[in-house]
Amino acid sequence: MARLVIVSNRVAVPEENGKSVAAGGLAVAVKEAFTSYEGLWFGWSGKVVEDPSEEPELIDRGRVQYAVVDLSPQDHREYYSGFANRALWPIMHYRLGLGSFSRSDYAGYQRVNRTFARALAKLIEPDDIIWVHDYHLLPLASELRGLGIANPIGYFHHIPWPAADVFNTLPASGDLLRGIADYDLIGLQTDPDVHNLSRNLIDELRAIPLGGGSLMVDGRRTRIRSFPIGIDVAGFKEAAENAGANKTVRETMAGLRTRKLLIGVDRLDYSKGVPERMEAVDRFFASNPDQRCNVVYLQITPKSRTEVPEYEELSREVNETVGEINGALGEPNWTPIQYVTKAYPRPVLAGLYRAARVGLVTPMRDGMNLVAKEYIVAQTADDPGVLVLSKFAGASRQLPEALLVNPYDRFEVAEAIRTALYMPRGERIERWKPMVERMTREDVDWWARNFLTDLENFRTVEREPPRAAAAAE
Repeated sequence: MARLVIVSNRVAVPEENGKSVAAGGLAVAVKEAFTSYEGLWFGWSGKVVEDPSEEPELIDRGRVQYAVVDLSPQDHREYYSGFANRALWPIMHYRLGLGSFSRSDYAGYQRVNRTFARALAKLIEPDDIIWVHDYHLLPLASELRGLGIANPIGYFHHIPWPAADVFNTLPASGDLLRGIADYDLIGLQTDPDVHNLSRNLIDELRAIPLGGGSLMVDGRRTRIRSFPIGIDVAGFKEAAENAGANKTVRETMAGLRTRKLLIGVDRLDYSKGVPERMEAVDRFFASNPDQRCNVVYLQITPKSRTEVPEYEELSREVNETVGEINGALGEPNWTPIQYVTKAYPRPVLAGLYRAARVGLVTPMRDGMNLVAKEYIVAQTADDPGVLVLSKFAGASRQLPEALLVNPYDRFEVAEAIRTALYMPRGERIERWKPMVERMTREDVDWWARNFLTDLENFRTVEREPPRAAAAAE
């Protein structure tokens, strides 16, 4: 069987006892992919050092070998904090006003991808299948092709792909489009994402549609398909069922007494719409004064990317919003919004989701949003809660039975909260059942298996020889 090589910005190396050090969506997905393959996981170690080695550190963990490289302070500043998170991330999420492009940051982004490619190329074997993940590594296939790597290379984009008029505001958009065309298979979360990228390649690079999602770009054939990512349904359901034994969950339930719980769980990011959601909750209490002291909103928001100025500003905004709402509405025995910035392990989150009558998942824009799926899977079959879900989250395409809302309209979100709280149990079950059945069918194993089967079966046609080899002739 072919070996699987996975490449991502960060690598979650398990401890020697096999214990995982991360439970994020990518780590769970990669772990699932490696259940069927032996392989290599390559990427950044997470360390920033003054003089990083050009050779990756190799760590063996049974069926999987991990290869990690460090970044220099300049690399981290330009590649990660700069172009990836201050230019690509906001543009991909339709936040043009927050995008900040600099030539030096883009040069750093290209340099790190080139460095990664050189280090990885030495580890590639002829029959390897290569699967690259996310926006940090858009040019990686192009760099590998330039080094003579002809293996099948797939790419999965975990965040939205915007409309051409949005993406093309990036000064580097043409280079990035040419780079992504060097992947054999490009996976995106939704069909609209597929349409956006395909249309962009056709309009900007004169790509020729071949049918079945395939395009010919400068003599190379690539295929673009949607592969909506799933979750570990069985594992998360088990965690929810056993969460009653967890101290944090028990104490939270005891503190609620007879109050109903609204829950939101998001990384601190402007794409998640946390301050807007808080304003909608404020509007809900203003319109439904009888629900004061009867409902509590718990927002769990671990901080992220604190070195990026826009995120520090967002943190201040969220804290101010929480203070204003709690100060105006709070009572000695009731705080309307409980805001927590620590990260909780999966068993605790599963129990809190199960306890919440309403799950609030209202990002302004999201590639998929796995919290929505986790909330659905965590519910009890005979008395499920209600999911209020942004129509701009990729998950809305798989979960149409949720209460779909426009997150920019706080009145609409407030009304959806009221509808969810008053929804009869029969209707709650009727909405929940098809969603949980769909999530069970389309879980993380289904996602990984579909992508890798497609990549293994797909071979480019009319391929130009690898650039390095062609230059040598």
